[in-house]
Amino acid sequence: MEPEAISTKTTSCCALKKAEKQAQEGVSRFSPFVREEDGVRMLALNVSGMHCARCIWAIESALQKEAGVTEARVNLSTGRLQLQWSGAAGQADDFVAIVEGLGYGVRPCDAPEAETGNEAQRLLRYVAVSGFAMGNIMLLSVALWSSSQQVMGVATRDLMHWISALIALPTMIYAGQPFFQSAWAVLRHGRTNMDVPISLALLLASLMSLFETIRGGEHAYFDSAVMLLFFLLIGRWLDARARGKVQENAENLLVMLRGVATVIEDGVKRSVAISDLREGMMVRIAAGEKIPTDVEVVEGESELDTSLVTGETQPRKVAAGAVAYGGTMNLSAPLLCRVKKASEDSLLADIVRLMEQAEQGRALYVRLADRAAQLYTPVVHLLALGAFLGWFFIGGMDWQDALLIAVTTLIITCPCALGLAVPVVQVLATGWLMKRGMLVKSGDALERLSKVDVVLFDKTGTLTMGKATLQGEYDEEDLQLAASLAAHSRHPYSQAIAAAFDGTFLSLKNVQEVAGLGVSGTYQGKNVTLGKPDEGMDIAVEAGATAVVLAVDGQRKQVFVLKDGLRPDAQKVVAALAAKCEVKMLSGDREAAVRHVAEELNIEMWQSGLKPNEKTEKITALQAQGRHVLMVGDGLNDAPALAAASVSMSPASGVDITQNSADIVFQSESLFPVVQAWRMGKFSTKLVKQNFALAVLYNVIAIPVALAGWVTPLVAAVAMSSSSLIVIANSFRINLKKG
Repeated sequence: MEPEAISTKTTSCCALKKAEKQAQEGVSRFSPFVREEDGVRMLALNVSGMHCARCIWAIESALQKEAGVTEARVNLSTGRLQLQWSGAAGQADDFVAIVEGLGYGVRPCDAPEAETGNEAQRLLRYVAVSGFAMGNIMLLSVALWSSSQQVMGVATRDLMHWISALIALPTMIYAGQPFFQSAWAVLRHGRTNMDVPISLALLLASLMSLFETIRGGEHAYFDSAVMLLFFLLIGRWLDARARGKVQENAENLLVMLRGVATVIEDGVKRSVAISDLREGMMVRIAAGEKIPTDVEVVEGESELDTSLVTGETQPRKVAAGAVAYGGTMNLSAPLLCRVKKASEDSLLADIVRLMEQAEQGRALYVRLADRAAQLYTPVVHLLALGAFLGWFFIGGMDWQDALLIAVTTLIITCPCALGLAVPVVQVLATGWLMKRGMLVKSGDALERLSKVDVVLFDKTGTLTMGKATLQGEYDEEDLQLAASLAAHSRHPYSQAIAAAFDGTFLSLKNVQEVAGLGVSGTYQGKNVTLGKPDEGMDIAVEAGATAVVLAVDGQRKQVFVLKDGLRPDAQKVVAALAAKCEVKMLSGDREAAVRHVAEELNIEMWQSGLKPNEKTEKITALQAQGRHVLMVGDGLNDAPALAAASVSMSPASGVDITQNSADIVFQSESLFPVVQAWRMGKFSTKLVKQNFALAVLYNVIAIPVALAGWVTPLVAAVAMSSSSLIVIANSFRINLKKG
């Protein structure tokens, strides 16, 4: 095991033991795990024992009744509960007690995941035991099926029934634990879940068979009961495996928030848990180590693998003064860095929180699934009871055969596929986007993206880079001299010229900057200046560009042209969107600059000089016409428009308020994430609709067939498991989608 993994486990175990000790001393167990933002308490928990959408409804409805709770969202695929409330941190224990009172296990997200991690292994053991028992009982059943009572004799038949019972009943008690324990946990608190009818079906089939064996009857179905258990367990095991795949991305990110970092204090190195890093600490990051949290490079030069944050595979060079984000990899040389943010406030922590928020959003289809789950248990029990009474009293069937039809109905009418239809797609889709540098903040953002028919772009910082860059090629000596002067200025144009030169700056004397005019100094006895052109200079530049003049002893030597250039792929992105949607540009910039960009990108509909409220009015007017608007912007003036739009996106270079307003934030300098997100919105919504159709079709066919008595409990178990697996497999098509 790697040292980091050891320290991660140790840190988590210590935190959990501390919480348990506090509980014994009468101190809150879960308040140490509570976060606070703007007066709102937040707590993330792992919940075990959930198997269907009804479990989600039971937990959420119970918590939302509590005073002060503003949000309670459960994600079935990841097993996560997100709680928000206004009040004391100590209330966390009260909320946990409510969930535990419903029959579910609760642990902090920082605690070890041993229980979750071993679920698939436990289920596999149960599958193996039930499969072995099924094989042996089937050998006995072949003799019963291939002969008659007259040929075999009653004594021999009863003996085989008793041997089957001796194999089946211990198997049922051991391998049926996942269903029995779950059912009992909720029943003793006056609630039900999908494991209640399953457990009831298993018990009825087994007890009826035992009753028939004791009285010497012929209706012993131990083979069907054990086969039913075997196939139910296979479905549950495959479901657990699929959930494990879904959780993998979030768990990998959480691991990065743990472990240790090397802190330098007074020249002495010491290891500190990443969770204990605080702003201002100095950390040493060796080559091959991950950046523990958001830091500023103080000493050293290296390359970083930023693919986790930006989705780009090209390493990025960093030197003193550069900012590096937590979770990125230091590739080539050691770095001494200053911590800018504590780990819980880092970009990586924000990514984890955004993923959790997105996964737990309540889109239209999720709400439909929730409502269906609420009706599941009473409806299925009534159907099973009706089937038994109908066939026994009206159909004149033996009670044993009528009971088998009721058992089949209990098994086959399961909402598992319906409950999985949306959350699996949501988790996979947000994970797919995150790998490509996009953070989805709203759970229904992808659903809303699928309806978009109008895309509105801001200009500066969205279609363009939002900063001046040097255009064209220049003599190296001129560029070196200009960059050496520009390095002494904080003006954006000076910084752009200095950044364009990759070499050693010249040593200048008497350097001074005059606000609004430029920078001047002395080099080799000559006076050199860098600044805006004099009024008498005849310099023509294209719209949206700016000229900066380098002069030596008052004589113009070189004219540098700077421009807020387009994002590298802006033309391709606009063309791709224009082929499917209506594309417009709304900008607060001057008309000439906006017209120039519109012509470059072939955007026919554009407007300039707009104030923030005017952008919002344009969006509202479009929505009044029934249009679905995607707004992409980054400036402070775009925040109201982003909030008003049907769905919104913002580059990570935007100001904080726009990132807070946007539904999706993308990290790279490329604009292509807008197209990727739009396409994923279309594709994921298509998959959700397909999943709903599959789930509904299954129940439409399965329920009448079960009530008619045309299928056995064994076939019902196979059908129920298959419906869930088909939905999961269909959802995993997201991983096959290209960028």
